[in-house]
Amino acid sequence: MDVLDNEEMLLILQQALKKKRVLIVDRHPPARDSLRLMLSAVGVTTVHGAGSSAEVIRQVKGNRFDIVLSDFILDDGRDGQQLLEELRHAHLIPLSTVYMIITGERAYNNVVSLAELAPDDYLIKPFTADQLQARLIRAIYKKHILHKIYYQIERGDLREAILACHRVVQQQPVYMYDALRFEGELLHNLGRHQEAEAVYRKVLEGKVVPWAKMGLALALKERGALDEAEKLAEQVTQEAPEFLSAYDFLASVHEAQGRLEEAQLALQRAADISPNNTVRQRLVGDIATRNKDLLSAEKAYGKVLERHRGSSLKTVDDFTNLSRVLVERGDVTASRKIVSDMKREWRGDKQAEVAGMVMESLCLQQEGATDKAQQMVAQALALHEEILAGAKESGKPTSNRLSVDLAHACLASGNEEAAQKILRQVAAENNEDTHLLGLITDVYKKTGNEDAGKALLDQVGAEIIELNNRGVMAARSGDLDGSVQLLIQAAEKVPNLQFLVNASKAIFTLLDRKGWDHDMAERGLHYLAKAQQKDRRSPKVASARELYTTVAKKYGIAVSDAE
Repeated sequence: MDVLDNEEMLLILQQALKKKRVLIVDRHPPARDSLRLMLSAVGVTTVHGAGSSAEVIRQVKGNRFDIVLSDFILDDGRDGQQLLEELRHAHLIPLSTVYMIITGERAYNNVVSLAELAPDDYLIKPFTADQLQARLIRAIYKKHILHKIYYQIERGDLREAILACHRVVQQQPVYMYDALRFEGELLHNLGRHQEAEAVYRKVLEGKVVPWAKMGLALALKERGALDEAEKLAEQVTQEAPEFLSAYDFLASVHEAQGRLEEAQLALQRAADISPNNTVRQRLVGDIATRNKDLLSAEKAYGKVLERHRGSSLKTVDDFTNLSRVLVERGDVTASRKIVSDMKREWRGDKQAEVAGMVMESLCLQQEGATDKAQQMVAQALALHEEILAGAKESGKPTSNRLSVDLAHACLASGNEEAAQKILRQVAAENNEDTHLLGLITDVYKKTGNEDAGKALLDQVGAEIIELNNRGVMAARSGDLDGSVQLLIQAAEKVPNLQFLVNASKAIFTLLDRKGWDHDMAERGLHYLAKAQQKDRRSPKVASARELYTTVAKKYGIAVSDAE
């Protein structure tokens, strides 16, 4: 019997609902008032309202909400799906928050979009107070069952989160598949792909669901079974065409195999089904650019820019991506229009100033005004150096894409030395980012010197291996202190994901053996935070975070966020 059919439990949950803090998001004040009255009728009194996306951001930064009820259509042309994307991307709401979208839309694309970004539920208007209460109680109960998993994930103790999954499977069989889904994802995050594969196969023995097939496909890919993984993902697209991450996965497999046109097609299939997902539209634009399909790139980047207007997720890169494609298509007038819009929206931002100069230099090159282009590049280089110096002090990340664009402008105007300096640094600090390395290769192709690009990347790769090996060899010889110092030097010189993770892990391994040292621990956390900025979902980062958590717990130290 469903636990929610138990009258005693139902009463407890109804009482729990009354204590929840709720945020209502709707651009129409009367609609907010109506929903507030409906909540009041079921005993919920702590209710906040927001009429715009900007107000939502302000409210969630100042309050922790248990429930967010968002209308699908928002104030500025955006929707509840995009708001959820923004809140999750910026980690502004915890996993324990119930997020429901309210909509009168029954169109297929909207339902698919909602499903893809996984709100806890969505309500089709009109509905009654009793219906709202029933849906909220069901969502709250599920959050209660899974709350220990959420808690351990948010504090970074993934090993304990997996144990919490095991407890849910044993004690709450109704939510077994929810727990197994978390367990599979956590094992992937820790790089324990063989164990993740076993979890997904266990799920598929009892229930054929798209997420389990995709989890298994990912595990197969990680152990090199690309053909088998590809076949499984194709099955998902046929059996559940709305499960859009399957197309993303197929694109990643095709790209790993060098089949870029097929990768673009896979991404485009998903983008056509769910056109409002800006992350995917950007990926379509990126790969279309690499395939010289400039019309598709322009369309995709245009959608990103359109969807991100007024959003805290917008970036300078959104403007330069479109501006760059327009230059390549020979439409300098349209390119300058995009740059003008960028300058207006990012007034006072130094990276936007550099971006404007870089794009203008490319326009001038297209028009044959070489001298003016060179002058513009010189100004951009000077400001770029100023930005890098400031970023080193503040720790604020800069745009690697903009650095690559600046290097492109340098090569186009004949300043090969400056271009090599920039690209060498970008390649060294992002040596595991195959997409960014591909952009560097493309820049050299566009400027007619592909061999020079290959030589630069090969040289950077060799230097990184040598730097890393010195620290690793010191550790193997038993000189843990020496290894820590060498890896710290490497992370300071070249703050790429590999060196940041290695330095952090070496520090916490040293502390594990020799005792807790506050200053050294702070340094290890600093490197871990920088690694997370580069790739929060990397198994290497998760492994370093797990080591930190284990050592901190050993010495009774409160675990803090590596932010």
